[in-house]
Amino acid sequence: MHITRIIKQNRRDFTAIYECEHCDHRHQSWGYDDAYFHNEVLPNRECPKCDKKAGPEYRPLTTKYPEGFQI
Repeated sequence: MHITRIIKQNRRDFTAIYECEHCDHRHQSWGYDDAYFHNEVLPNRECPKCDKKAGPEYRPLTTKYPEGFQI
C-alpha cells in the first residue's frame, strides 16, 4: 500500500487515501506521520482486497515534521 493523497492531518495523525500497487484498490484509512510508520508499518500493511504487501520497489514518504520535533 502507498499513500496517494493525505485528506486531513492534525499534528502527526492523518487520514489518507491508500492505493495497492498490485490491484490498484483504493481505500481511506488513518496513519501516523513518523519514520517508523512510513518505513515499517505502511509497507507491511496488507491490501484489504488482494491481501498483498508492498514489494521491494516501495519508496516511503518523508515526514512533514522532523523526528523528535514536538508539535
